[in-house]
Amino acid sequence: MSTSDLAVILPRVIIVSRRSLRKNKFVDFVGEYHLDLIVGYGAVPVIVPRVAGVHMLLHSFEPIHGVLLCEGEDIDPSLYEAEETNLSPEELEEIRRLHVSDTAIDKEKDTIELSLAKLCLERNIPYLGICRGSQILNVACGGTLYQDIGKELTKSRPQENKVIHMDYDNYDGHRHVVEIVNDTPLHQWFEESLEDNMEIRVNSYHHQGVKRLAHRFKPMAFAPDGLIEGFYDPDAYNPEEGKFIMGLQFHPERMRKQNSDEFDYPGCTAAYKEFVKAVVAYQQKLNSTTKVPKSLKLDKELEQKRKVIVRSFSLARNLYEGGSNIRQPKESDLRPGAEFLESNTALSLQQETRLKQMGATVRNASSYMERLKLNEDREKLARVVMGKMTIEQLSDLNIFYHMMGQICSEMLEKHQLQKTHDQ
Repeated sequence: MSTSDLAVILPRVIIVSRRSLRKNKFVDFVGEYHLDLIVGYGAVPVIVPRVAGVHMLLHSFEPIHGVLLCEGEDIDPSLYEAEETNLSPEELEEIRRLHVSDTAIDKEKDTIELSLAKLCLERNIPYLGICRGSQILNVACGGTLYQDIGKELTKSRPQENKVIHMDYDNYDGHRHVVEIVNDTPLHQWFEESLEDNMEIRVNSYHHQGVKRLAHRFKPMAFAPDGLIEGFYDPDAYNPEEGKFIMGLQFHPERMRKQNSDEFDYPGCTAAYKEFVKAVVAYQQKLNSTTKVPKSLKLDKELEQKRKVIVRSFSLARNLYEGGSNIRQPKESDLRPGAEFLESNTALSLQQETRLKQMGATVRNASSYMERLKLNEDREKLARVVMGKMTIEQLSDLNIFYHMMGQICSEMLEKHQLQKTHDQ
């Protein structure tokens, strides 16, 4: 089997890149650990570049079998705070100074990732959010965030419960304790590493976090200061059935011993393993609902009739598309298609409309040519109108008609499968 065949067969996991400035130029990147684990467990990572306008082209990345969202800058507070923040201007300025690499809001990335998160929630597409990706998931479901943990959460905690969630001087080596909640996926994954206190030590690279958890989610881990470090949707978690909606504030893919690729705990890779398991199951489930039944074998006489009808349709289509520019076929060659049209009553709406147009061509070519001229006039008028529209209006119009076309195709396929099943 060739590599190109595998690319078609393997499920696709969408990952959005992060923008960074290098040599006065923007570059996009995704952490390699994420990609290694996704590929290693049997899926294909498809990277959505963080460039202007991509949020309007997400349909081009279909089919989507899973979404993994990870690192990035702070999410725009206006997306989750209905009222003004209680942080003072001086505090906000200090936050920007301390976390300069994270506080530059990236609205394009926000829009792309929120759109993908909502798509997963609507279609039950498997979703794994790491760090910022977990925050995006919570915001997409109506939850809120601490704009800065140090200013809003830690300062009100007793000294023994205070947690350092960001240590720039010990970026990869920094760890803090979290307590795992019983009977959750995290409990299952780390069970052999847990002691009586149900604690593990996780890495931490963030100054923001979940403030109010959206109602649909259940916490899986807490830091000593009360911050939620992991959550999931219990009604959408069954990897074997293609269900997986989860957010982790820490980075299990980077929880490795110093100067080594050995993981801190055997359970560190479980999130990616179970996520890809769900992605594979989701792809299989999706494919099973779109399979078209195999055609019945025809005897020689029926096969000959089929070829005659197909040729009739082909000639009618050429006449339909080419108009007076092509050589007129014989009426006897077109008659089998016209007779089939008139006798067939089990066609889909789209097929019926198109084939009746062909039938009309067969029965009355002159009438068809008049309609063709009318369509040409309408096309010219449409081009004049669209020529006066802005880029944004044209883009919105294009997306609308693409969406409607997708919906029509899905409904037609659904009806066709139902008719086949009924027969």
